[in-house]
Parts: sequence; structure tokens; C-alpha cells
Amino acid sequence: MSKLVKMATLEELPPGGAKEVEFEGRIYALFNVDGQVHVIDGICPHQGGPLADGPLKGTKVACPWHGWQFDVCTGASPLGPKIKVPVFPVSVEGQDVYVEVP
Repeated sequence: MSKLVKMATLEELPPGGAKEVEFEGRIYALFNVDGQVHVIDGICPHQGGPLADGPLKGTKVACPWHGWQFDVCTGASPLGPKIKVPVFPVSVEGQDVYVEVP
């Protein structure tokens, strides 16, 4: 059963910003794209790079280690349909950012 967990505030995650959050042993990467918050798995499936530390261009983040790219809205990669990171539902209540975690 999933639960909502507060992971950030909008002050900590301004437009264009990113933040890495660890919760119960899992790393989450939070991104603010033009005022819309998106959350994906924070670890690159290639070699474990920290996705929240990568450059964000539009809705695409590039892993800072080897450049693998992922769409923060869908988790999809331009490298192929089999390469994808999990995406987590987000809700914003006032200034608080909540993520639905498994």
C-alpha cells in the first residue's frame, strides 16, 4: 500500500531546481519544471549516478556520470523503450511537496 510522504517545500525546489531525497532506503529525484514538480527514481540504471545532480533541460535530465537522459515526466529515455526509470505521483499542498511512495 502506498503512502504520501512530504519530501520538500517549494522554497527548497524553485522552478528549474532539483533535489535528492532518501526515504526508507530509496533515493528520489525531485524536479521543478516551470512550476510543476516531478519525481523519478534518483539512481541512474546505467551505473548508479545521482540523477538529481544532473543538468535539467526542459523536461530532460542527464545523468552527471555518463550522460544518460531521462524525461522527468515519464521516466522514458531516448536510448530506447526498455530503458526507463520509475515515476512517482506528486501532490503539492500549499508550499509542501508530497510524493506517493510504495
